[in-house]
Amino acid sequence: MLIGSHIQKVDAKGRTAIPSKFKKELGITVLISRWYEGAVSIFAPESWRRIVEQATLGSSVSASARDTERFLLGGAFEATLDAKGRFVIPQILRDFGKIQNEVVFVGLGNRIEVWAKSAWIERELHISKNAEKLLERAQGVYREN
Repeated sequence: MLIGSHIQKVDAKGRTAIPSKFKKELGITVLISRWYEGAVSIFAPESWRRIVEQATLGSSVSASARDTERFLLGGAFEATLDAKGRFVIPQILRDFGKIQNEVVFVGLGNRIEVWAKSAWIERELHISKNAEKLLERAQGVYREN
């Protein structure tokens, strides 16, 4: 299972390294794509297939399913990790995630979210301040007035 957070440097060409703990679980070939809240995500191929199927319900009939496909698949790239786990984050994804010098890799079970360090600090603060409400909302208990 992909868990934990790790800070890594990004060089001028957009190259960074997946933490070795994550690399062992992902394998050599990964999918990297736009994700929600301005993050970029990394998936093992099988996890990627399941996410796309779940997100689109296996259908291209509805406009929202097609837009989800466009968002996820249109912003996806296959990457091969070298022996040290290094890969290049494509420029379009660096622009999307506002990624520059440092990133935070956040393991979330079936995926890794990659955040610009400053964006992650901001997001983590939001999550920490609202943890109880977020849990209640996720469980369907909390209703906003």
